[in-house]
Amino acid sequence: MTAETIIALALLAPLLGAAGIALTGKFPNIRETVTLVTAAALLACVMQLLDPVLAGDRPALVLLEPLPGLPIAFRVEPLGMLFALVASGLWIVNSIYSIGYMRGNQEKNQTRFYVCFALAIAATMAIAFSANLLTLFLFYEVLTLITYPLVTHAGTSEARSGGRTYLAILMGTSVIFLLPAVIYVWHVAGTTDFRPGGILPDTLDHATVAILLALFMFGIGKAALMPFHRWLPAAMVAPTPVSALLHAVAVVKAGVFSVVKVMVFVFGFDQLDGATDWLVAIAGFTIIAASVVALSAMNLKRRLAYSTISQLSYVILAAAILAPLSMIGAALHIAAHALGKITLFFAAGAIYTAAHKTEISQLDGIGRRMPWTMTAFGIGALSMIGLPPAAGFVSKWYLVSGAMEQAHWFALSVVVLSTLLNAGYFMPIVYRAFLRPLSADAEAHPHGEAPLPVLLALGLTAAGTVALFFFPDVPLSLAQQMVKTS
Repeated sequence: MTAETIIALALLAPLLGAAGIALTGKFPNIRETVTLVTAAALLACVMQLLDPVLAGDRPALVLLEPLPGLPIAFRVEPLGMLFALVASGLWIVNSIYSIGYMRGNQEKNQTRFYVCFALAIAATMAIAFSANLLTLFLFYEVLTLITYPLVTHAGTSEARSGGRTYLAILMGTSVIFLLPAVIYVWHVAGTTDFRPGGILPDTLDHATVAILLALFMFGIGKAALMPFHRWLPAAMVAPTPVSALLHAVAVVKAGVFSVVKVMVFVFGFDQLDGATDWLVAIAGFTIIAASVVALSAMNLKRRLAYSTISQLSYVILAAAILAPLSMIGAALHIAAHALGKITLFFAAGAIYTAAHKTEISQLDGIGRRMPWTMTAFGIGALSMIGLPPAAGFVSKWYLVSGAMEQAHWFALSVVVLSTLLNAGYFMPIVYRAFLRPLSADAEAHPHGEAPLPVLLALGLTAAGTVALFFFPDVPLSLAQQMVKTS
């Protein structure tokens, strides 16, 4: 089977899965089997591309060319390979989790949920493998539209309000900032193809490069750079598996992936030299401000949402430093954050499913009743703080090393301060869960762990977070290849 065929199958598999899910919707067991089989088939396709990419090959596929010189095309390079591995691997785990969560909470419209989830993964694969800005932009917008029904899944007025905020900010930033940036690149470069080292002409002056970079950074609203971040906490009205999709598997990862891809393959290090100081400042502000908000948030999912906003800007900060080591850290943090944050959201959903608790003040002693869940939560928290033996330590190490290499003391100070803030809003939750006595309400309403599929998914992502600390070779090799070719 040729690499071109494998790319086509990777793009087609989630679409076929969505059709199969829709056709078997009246038979939940079959429907969920189709979901799991499709997710496994997608991961198998993606894995077949890994060795060729690591060996230096860059498989490509041109789907169609609606306008001369503007094809809808796909090309697998190291950064896209890393993103595709994260998304396809976590789809399997999220599907296992969804079975336990959706059934355990007797959620309505489950078939629609699984169909939209599969379609969202299809858009994510297209983003990961995009060969040019046009392809990236089109499927970036498709991802926004197809996740809207997931955000509004509950159908309540609060869910619809959150969905409107979600759609307005993400579509608004795309139309106002991102689309003009794509058109301008096409105008001055004569192409939208991604190329190592960038495609912009050397004749562009410093001010123009800085303005164009700003259009991209604020236009990629899924990266949640302040002040265009409110869609993320607004979307927390969605069921927990959707929150996991938004925060770990697809949506925000599509945002920071696009940020790094544009900086490396549209601008290039040389073109950006001296043009990213403002971006370092904005990313640093977003990291600290979101951490401060998380520190005061007493709703568990809201605290996790603001933690995500902060963690995403680690990727942007690392890329904006323009050091090879920090750029490696940016790529690694895409994977490390995905595993750590999905574990935290899985734990939050498990707590809701088993104990119907959503507030941090309600978690006193819950670690005694849900030891597996809260241990997994603790591992995810360690990763977000950046402590061993969790994957977040590895990506933060490269970020800090890059900042020191560039003598970027502001960025280094941001990382140190935010690490303390991360510990300040995660460790009290772990302390409450294990070291405080059970609350009177918990004593009166005993409960155990969440359903087995939920625990299985939690265990897999927590184990993956630790495994990535000890065995970072594959994502590290991909990140290093990205830097070497940039």
